[in-house]
Amino acid sequence: MRGLFITFEGGECSGKTTLIKNLAKYYEDLGQKVLITREPGGTPIAEQIRNIILDNNNVAMTAKCEALLYAASRIQHVEEKILPALDEGTIILCDRFLDSSLAYQGYARKLGFSLVLEANKFVLDYLPDLTLLIDIKPDVALKRMSQRPDKVNRLDAESINFHQMVYEGYQKLVDLYPNRIKKLDGMLNKEDLLMQSVKLIDSYREKLCN
Repeated sequence: MRGLFITFEGGECSGKTTLIKNLAKYYEDLGQKVLITREPGGTPIAEQIRNIILDNNNVAMTAKCEALLYAASRIQHVEEKILPALDEGTIILCDRFLDSSLAYQGYARKLGFSLVLEANKFVLDYLPDLTLLIDIKPDVALKRMSQRPDKVNRLDAESINFHQMVYEGYQKLVDLYPNRIKKLDGMLNKEDLLMQSVKLIDSYREKLCN
C-alpha cells in the first residue's frame, strides 16, 4: 500500500519542526511507519546544496540561482528518499517542499510562480498528498527568531518586508490549491496544533478509503 506524503509550510520560526516531531511520535505510537525529512536537504547531496543556499556568506546569490539550487536539491531528495519511502507505505513528514519555492522565490523574490514551476518540472508529478500551512504573522515569527540569534541563516536575515511578501505568497497558494493546502492556526499551543493537524490528516486518509 502506498504511503502518504505530507509537507509542512510556513515562514521562519512558525513551529514546523516541533509539530513534525510531535506528529511523528503520535503516528509511531499507533504502530505506523513514519519518516521525517526536510528541504532543502534530506539526502547527503541535497544537504550539501542546503549548506550553499543558507550560508550567510553567500549574499551575492541571485534569485534565479537560488531557485535552481532549490530545484536541484528537491529532485535529488524526491528520487533518492521520498519515492522509495512512499513505495514502502511510509507516512512522510517533510519540512518544506515546492510551496516554499513558490512563496519565497516565486513571490517574494518576484520570479513568478510559472518560472519556479518550470524549474521544478521534474517533481510536479510527485506533489504532496496534503500540505499543512502554519499560519503565523511575520512580526510574531520574527520575535521568536530574535530569541535564537545563533541560528539565523541567510534567508532568516532578510528584511521584514521580505518575510511579509513570503506570507502573502503563501496566502495566494492557499487560494490556488485549496484542496491540498490546509491552514493551521500558528498561535495555538503545541498540543492543540498537534490535534488540529491530526484531525486534518485523518480526515484526508478517510476520504482516500471511501
